[in-house]
Amino acid sequence: MKIKKITLYKVDVPMVTSFAVSSWKLESKATVIVQVEMADGLIGYGEAAAMPYPFYKPDTTDICMLVLRDYIAPLVLNKEFTTVQAVMDELKIIKKHNFAKTGLETALLMVQSLQEERSLSALLGGTRAKIGAGESIGIKDSIEATLEEIELRISQGYQRMKLKIKPGWDVKLVKAVRARFGDVPLMVDANSVFTLDQIEIFKELDQYNLTMIEQPLGDDDIVDHSVLQKQIKTPICLDESILSVEDARKALFLGACKIINIKPGRVGGILESKKIHDLCQAQHVGVWCGGMLETGIGRAFNIAVASLPNFIDPADMSPNSFYYKDDLVKDSFTVDLEGNIQVPTAPGLGFEVDEMKLKKYTVEKLILD
Repeated sequence: MKIKKITLYKVDVPMVTSFAVSSWKLESKATVIVQVEMADGLIGYGEAAAMPYPFYKPDTTDICMLVLRDYIAPLVLNKEFTTVQAVMDELKIIKKHNFAKTGLETALLMVQSLQEERSLSALLGGTRAKIGAGESIGIKDSIEATLEEIELRISQGYQRMKLKIKPGWDVKLVKAVRARFGDVPLMVDANSVFTLDQIEIFKELDQYNLTMIEQPLGDDDIVDHSVLQKQIKTPICLDESILSVEDARKALFLGACKIINIKPGRVGGILESKKIHDLCQAQHVGVWCGGMLETGIGRAFNIAVASLPNFIDPADMSPNSFYYKDDLVKDSFTVDLEGNIQVPTAPGLGFEVDEMKLKKYTVEKLILD
C-alpha cells in the first residue's frame, strides 16, 4: 500500500435550514474531502468532518487542512505500508487531531475495499443488512416549531428523536414532546452545557422515560458524569469525552455512562471506532453512531460502522437532502418508512462521488505529491 498523491478539497456546502445546538449555529457546512491516489492507480475518498469553528472540539476545517498538508502527508507519501492500521500507527506521533487522521484513514479504507472487492461493511465485520435511523432536532425558535419537525420526521419513519437542549430549553420542551407524541423513543443531547449544580433538572427529566441523556456535563469530563449517573436512572451517553478506546475503558470502569456515542471523526477513525465497539460489546454496554453533519462521503463510512452488531440504537443518519441543498455523492442512501437504511454491498463507498458537485463547492484545493 503506497500513496502516490493526496488531494485536499476544502468544501463549503449550503444548508437547507440552519442547524443550532446549545452554543453554536451553522448556515452552511465546511468540511475537508481527502482524495488519495495509490501507486496501483486506485482512488479513494475520505472526509475530515470537523466543524468550521472550535465549538465542538479544537479541530476545525482549516486546522485539518494544515495538519494534513504539513504533518500527515509528509509521514505517509510514497512509503510502503502493509495495512491501513500500519498507516494509523505511523500517525501516532501526531497528538490528537483525530478528524484530520480520519480523513486519510477513510480514504485508505475505501481503497482497501476496492482492492479486496468487499463492501466497507464486510471489511469491518458488519452483520446488519440495514440499520435504524434516528433524527437529531436542533434548537428551534419555539417549542411549536420543534413539535412540527418531530411530527414530520415521525411521519417519515424515523425510529427515534433526539432533542438538543440547554438551560431553560430542557424539561418544558421534553414535557411538551411527551404530551404530543406519547411514548415515541426520545433522548436529549446537552452538548456539555450543564453542571452538577443543576442535578435537579436531570432528576426531573428522569420521569419522562428518556432512552438516554447525551453528554450533559463537561466536554472532557468522566468523573462528574460518574457522580451524576449514580443519582439518576436515565442512562448517560458519553460523546465529547470519548476520544479513544482508552477513554472508553476509563469511562466504563468509573461507571460514567451506560452507552457511548461513537463518531468516527471524533475518535480518530473507523478502526478506532471498531475497537471501542468491541470493548463495549465485551462489557455488555451498547453503542450507537452519531454524526458530524458529514457529506455523503463521510456518511458512507458511518453506515458501515453502524452495521456492526453492538450498535443497539438508531444512528443519527438523515439523508443529506434534509440538511444540504446538494450532496457530494450521487444516488445516496434513503430512509424507508420503517426508519431503516440499507447497508451498501458494493465495494468502495457504495455511492458514486459527484465530481462536478465536489468541484462546485470547493473553496480551496491542495495537491500533495
